[in-house]
Amino acid sequence: MLWSIIKIVVFLALVVLVTFGVSHLLELDGGVRIVMAGVELNLTPLKAVIALSLLILGLWLLLKLASLLIAVLKFINGDETALSRHFDRNRQEKGYRALSEGMMALASGEGDIAMARAAKAERYLRKPALTNLVTAQAAEMQGNRAKAEEVYKRLLKDDRTRFVGVRGILRQKLADGDTDTALKLAQTAFGLKPAHPEIQDTLLRLQTSQEDWTGARQTLGAKLKHGNIPRDVHKRRDAVLALSAARDIAVEGKTVEAREAAIEANKLSPHLIPAAVMAARSYIAQGAPRYAARVIRKAWDQQPHPDLAAAFAAIAPDETPQARLKRFKKLTDARPDHRESKLVEAELNLAAEDFPGARRALGDLVEKDPDARVLTIMAAIEKGEGAADRVVKGWLARAMAAPRGPQWICGKCQHIHGEWAPACDHCEAFDTLEWKTPPQNDVTSPTGIEMLPLIMGDLDETSATDVANVVDAEIVQDAPETSAESETAEAKK
Repeated sequence: MLWSIIKIVVFLALVVLVTFGVSHLLELDGGVRIVMAGVELNLTPLKAVIALSLLILGLWLLLKLASLLIAVLKFINGDETALSRHFDRNRQEKGYRALSEGMMALASGEGDIAMARAAKAERYLRKPALTNLVTAQAAEMQGNRAKAEEVYKRLLKDDRTRFVGVRGILRQKLADGDTDTALKLAQTAFGLKPAHPEIQDTLLRLQTSQEDWTGARQTLGAKLKHGNIPRDVHKRRDAVLALSAARDIAVEGKTVEAREAAIEANKLSPHLIPAAVMAARSYIAQGAPRYAARVIRKAWDQQPHPDLAAAFAAIAPDETPQARLKRFKKLTDARPDHRESKLVEAELNLAAEDFPGARRALGDLVEKDPDARVLTIMAAIEKGEGAADRVVKGWLARAMAAPRGPQWICGKCQHIHGEWAPACDHCEAFDTLEWKTPPQNDVTSPTGIEMLPLIMGDLDETSATDVANVVDAEIVQDAPETSAESETAEAKK
């Protein structure tokens, strides 16, 4: 629209300038006198300008005729394509000029002009491989998706443009949410250009969303083969896919195959926590606790995690609290300053009824990093040491309003997940979940009555209501002004 207005303004300005120039020439005195071969011509200034213009036009026509004459002479001398090349040259100049104008209009956002110039270029050039692409993009810019799809389908008929057509229709199907058709188109495009990074990423995302783990691993291998992914990232993501396949196999009841797949995933990426947990439990089921312990310790050295501690406890489920505390010492001593090591050690001391030891194990977490789990442990310590109910309820009230602590969070969209998954439930990004603490305004909890039996013991309905009223009153007084929902913190033994 803006370009059209500019052209109108320029045209009007030229008309004004021409009018002004003609008026000025009419008012000039004198003229031009031409004497040649005894002939004398006297021209007014306006006539002289007209004569000069006609002379330039005549010279241009003379050059064109000379060019045509040369082409005719070449044709007579046996060059059968001389005349066709002469006329094709003119058409090509006009066609490429129209194509350039169409691309400029496309870049400036003028879809209607781009389509018109593309149609003109096609009449002169007869090269749909060039003009159809401009037409399709212009149609998409105008919102005419039916026209765009029609052009993309025409591109499918030519081997040189088939990939462009498939890619264009693929983008439309993705925009429509038709993932089944999009997956088939992505596979076709991948077959045409297996090294194309965008197609690789699109196909991988569609395969993971439909849980085609085998196909996704093949696509991931192609990314590595063509240099579109670092080797270390490939190993981790391949482990994620192998772990996802193991989970599906376990759901089908094929326990042996699931164990082998989980162990393979752990070997590919020993520091992937879910893979380490599943592999450790597979070793436990096979009666190989030493291998299970080795897998957990290797992952714990990289990043301590509650699931690793739970799997480590499952190695000897019937041991006494004192024996478990002693066995876990080898695990927690690897990262003694990590908060998870301190929390696990505190919980084990609670199970062994060593309440002073549990308090020492927490260290300065109560002051520096008081999340719901830390404060719940403090409530249990106070109760175990015989503190008054008012003190225990005070810790409990703080726990219910405190942040939950580290969770599985998507590094791309920051969506919080209750458990690990290969892809984000919100943005569908693959392998983006991280174990970290979300912003505080996303993880506080307005209520947590479910935690009361863990600290106060079993309560009847009347007692639970009374305690809940007391806790709610303390939350109103002590809780921060800004809080959002989170899951209730769990106390572990």
